[in-house]
Amino acid sequence: MLEHGHNHYLILASLAVAIMSAFTGLSLTQGASAMGVAQRKLVVSMSAVALGSGIWSMHFVAMLGMTLPVSFHYDALVTMMSALVAILLTGIALLLVHFGKRTGLRITLAGMCVGVGILAMHYIGMSGIQDVKPVYSAFGIGVAIVASIVLCVVSFWISYGHRESRNILSGTLVFGISIVAVHFIAMAGTHFVKIDGALSTGLWMSNEVLAFGVTLSSFVISGAFLLVGVTFAEGMRKSQNNVQSHQPVAEKTPADAPVARQSAVIRIPYESDGQTHFVQSDDVAAVQAEGRYTYLYHPSGRLFCPWSISAMETKLANTQFVKVHRSYLVNTHHVTSFERKKDNGVCFFESMAHLDHVTVSRSYLKQVRESLGV
Repeated sequence: MLEHGHNHYLILASLAVAIMSAFTGLSLTQGASAMGVAQRKLVVSMSAVALGSGIWSMHFVAMLGMTLPVSFHYDALVTMMSALVAILLTGIALLLVHFGKRTGLRITLAGMCVGVGILAMHYIGMSGIQDVKPVYSAFGIGVAIVASIVLCVVSFWISYGHRESRNILSGTLVFGISIVAVHFIAMAGTHFVKIDGALSTGLWMSNEVLAFGVTLSSFVISGAFLLVGVTFAEGMRKSQNNVQSHQPVAEKTPADAPVARQSAVIRIPYESDGQTHFVQSDDVAAVQAEGRYTYLYHPSGRLFCPWSISAMETKLANTQFVKVHRSYLVNTHHVTSFERKKDNGVCFFESMAHLDHVTVSRSYLKQVRESLGV
């Protein structure tokens, strides 16, 4: 058995790469569910490359920091395959949460898929080491499998359970730490032995050549991180400004004018084909949160609105809309029937082709019943 250690500076560098790639990938797809299919495919593909290449880069930055008492190099084909596997499995995970209805099962499966991708990338990459042979313990592999799947499922639930900016930031931190943690948990159960007289076949890379490729990959990830970070910060600033700029309007509304509050109508923007259009609030049946954006349920279809649910709630404070769930506002004029259940309720819409019903959560049940007069 050969003694091996790690350079602490490169461990920190690998963590930085993992966090930057996690933020880039998770931020790129914010609001992707509201995009057209072609644009969504492009965004998901870019995110998969960012996350997958980040997982790969983190692994090999850490491997460049590994010290052994003998020289070794890498099989170029196997090393490339490990990167492609990480990108592929990450892409499958993103397809699960961005195409089709996002459910708890889909989020869990996506997290498991990424967990398997990290493990597959790690052990395929390790199999590409030449001149020395990695030896794994069954216990070490078992712990790495459990840690990878559990940590990735948790990070996906944080990032996709609710697509607010704070969830993405928290998910980024957990996901980045998870990638690094899985790597070193797996390495803790790994030992190396010298292979005497080993003959290298095919194209191989020295640590110096690998360092060049990993440096280039990390540079691209850093650039993407900066570009996405600027867009993300600007989106957060606009969202906060929208809420603050309309706050005084709600405060100035007279408390003794319920009829005026119920009859007010505002213009709500929605985006389609690269243009911003407008609809009247009294034509909208419901508003659904989607990250820092919203969907409008309108007779013409399901429309994408750039306002956040918090901004929408403030703007519609003087209209016939009522909050029924943390992610839904409902226009009481469009509710055709209401059903009271044990702990919650259901508002039904017969005239909306894209909206059948909306569940009323227990915390908003009393307010909704009063608004409906039941």
